[in-house]
Amino acid sequence: MSTTYVVVTVLAAVMAGFSAVSVFRRAAWVVEPLADYGVPRSWWPWLGTAKAAGALGLLAGLLVPAVGVLAGFGLVLYFTGAVITVIRARSYAHVPFPLVYMAPVVGALALGFAA
Repeated sequence: MSTTYVVVTVLAAVMAGFSAVSVFRRAAWVVEPLADYGVPRSWWPWLGTAKAAGALGLLAGLLVPAVGVLAGFGLVLYFTGAVITVIRARSYAHVPFPLVYMAPVVGALALGFAA
C-alpha cells in the first residue's frame, strides 16, 4: 500500500464526508441547488447518508480492501447520478462540482488497482 494511495483515499473520504455533513447541516450552498434541480427534500437525508457511508467505506478499505472498492464504486455511481441530475436540470455551469468530488474517488480506485 503506497503513501500516495493512502493520501488520495483519505482525501476522497474527507471530501465525501464534508459533502455529507453539508447536506445534514442544510448548508445553503448545497441544498439550494438541490431544490433548484428538483431533488425532493425527503431524499436529502438519504443522499447525505450515502455519502457518509461511502466516506467511511473508503477509510475502512484501507484495512479491508474489498470494502474500499465497493465504497469507491458506490461513490462513483452517486456522483455520476449527481452529474446526470445537474444536466437534466440544465444547470450546466454546475456540472464540475460533482466531478470535483468524484475525481479523488476515481484516483483512489485507480491507485488501489495499480498496487
